[in-house]
Order: sequence, then C-alpha cells, then structure tokens
Amino acid sequence: MLIDLHCHTFPLSNDSFLSPDELIERAKAVGLDGVCVTEHDLLWEPPKVRELAKRHNFLVIPGVEADTEDGHILVFGLDRYVPGKRRLAELAQLVAKAGGVMVAPHPYRRLAPLLHMDDDFLTMALERAAITPAFQYVCALEAVNGRATQDENLFSWQLCARLGLPAVAGSDAHDANDIGTCATRFQRPIADVQDLVRELKAGRFHALNLRAKSQGGE
Repeated sequence: MLIDLHCHTFPLSNDSFLSPDELIERAKAVGLDGVCVTEHDLLWEPPKVRELAKRHNFLVIPGVEADTEDGHILVFGLDRYVPGKRRLAELAQLVAKAGGVMVAPHPYRRLAPLLHMDDDFLTMALERAAITPAFQYVCALEAVNGRATQDENLFSWQLCARLGLPAVAGSDAHDANDIGTCATRFQRPIADVQDLVRELKAGRFHALNLRAKSQGGE
C-alpha cells in the first residue's frame, strides 16, 4: 500500500492551501492508497476523519505534527492531543502510554545552511544531527520529504544510515501539487491507525520518491 504519511489541510493547518477534499481527490488521481492528515499541533476528531473517509471511500488516518523543543515530530496512535507539549520526553511518555509511535520529519531542517557547504560542513551537520535527543524516541526518519531539495533528502538518507533507523516518505503537502511527490510503501494492508502503528513499529515499509520515478529515475 502506498500511503502519504505527512499532509496538511486548511483550516486546521493555517499555512496550508489544500482542503481535505482536494487532498483526497489528488491522492486518488496519483494512485495513492491512503493519506495521513497531520496538522500542526492539532489532531482530527475521529468522527470527522470517518466522515471524510466514508465520503470519498478512501483511507484517511489521523496524526499530528507536534511542535517540540527538539523540532517537529509526527505522532500516530493518540486518541486526543493537547497543543503545547513542548517537552519531547513528556510527549514520548504520552505516546508510549497510548501505544502510539513517533516519526521525525524533515530532519535536515535546523541544519540546512550546513548542507550547501563543503564536505567538512556536511560531516559536521551529520554529527550534530546524530545527537539530537528526538531521535532516541522515534521509530523512523522522514528520508524523503516532498518539499525538500535533493541535497536535503540525501542528507536525511545519510542520517538514517548513521543512526540505523528506517526511512519513510511524506509529501509534507500544503498544496495540491505536493501530493504524489513521494509516499511510503507498506508491505501489508492497512485499514486504520492501529494497523499503521503496528506496521511502523514492525518496520515493514520503505520510502519512495515518486517524483524521481515520474521523471525516469529510480
């Protein structure tokens, strides 16, 4: 199954230009099997997710992109979320108690200036990223972000290898054109958030750069 793990819609994410209906219509058009709605510090209410999924006959999974002191974290498996969980250790305890899982999106973001310098600076950026406290709590890194540059995604892949963490992909969609740039392929069927959490914990997935494939790349 091809699922986009990282999408934002308006108005719950006020920096998005993408409505929930547009998100799903575009996801269907590009051949995805499901999407995760991961608004900034807001979790969709279960009845509204079910209504949206039923209206389109399409898999929609709720998550949240939490803003913490150590950067943004994608969280799946929470029934409710209170904004302002800035302390990552507290968020991790909450997620563990709920049986959920966390993924680190765009791990290059705070180090982006170093990625465009020479190899010594790139090595420095990897060393600095590797000791980021957030990575001890996550099950995977977002190695392919649909809004990232090629160099930024390459850095994320290198960081995955350095930390021994598996890679996922998410479009980080804020616009219809972002959908279909990348996705995560899961080996087993996923019907709901519980299935997603199980498969993320099991590591039965891999990241796909769909933009590269559409342009004739690998």
